[in-house]
Amino acid sequence: MADTDSPASPLLAFYLGKRGDLVRFFTLRTSSPAEAEDIVQDIYVKIAKHAETPDNPAAYLYRLGANVMIDRARARRRSSARDDTYSRAFRVETPAGEVTVDAPDPDAAIDARQRLARVMAVVDAMPPQRRRVFLMHKIEGVAYADIGARLGISQSAVEKHMIAALKSLADQRP
Repeated sequence: MADTDSPASPLLAFYLGKRGDLVRFFTLRTSSPAEAEDIVQDIYVKIAKHAETPDNPAAYLYRLGANVMIDRARARRRSSARDDTYSRAFRVETPAGEVTVDAPDPDAAIDARQRLARVMAVVDAMPPQRRRVFLMHKIEGVAYADIGARLGISQSAVEKHMIAALKSLADQRP
């Protein structure tokens, strides 16, 4: 019978013995104890199911940690580049030379999402044919005659569906 307090693999046992050394090593490399703890935890996650023990477990653990550290640094750079691109897209310079951000107001964004949800609820509640006509025209930009041809109905029927769809949307306005 196996002892439940012992790790499942020799590599895991080695890791547990070296955990403090790994944290100190990566704290020196990253200048952040929290980052070092995260790296060492990621090492654990990567080796927890590892069945084989490498020839040099210490080298393996440190190399694995170095790879995790590099991956995290790359992810931070990508995130930073993405954030810079976003902020540049909304940056506006005033005539006085001041830089402002022309991003949507958070309250306005929430209000717009809520309005969209209400519109989509009305669209989803439409009869299937009316919903298809509405979406084809308003979302896909298909002309009435083409919608009629695709759905096998007259252009007049398409117009009536659109009138009914727009009326149901107008009835839902506050």
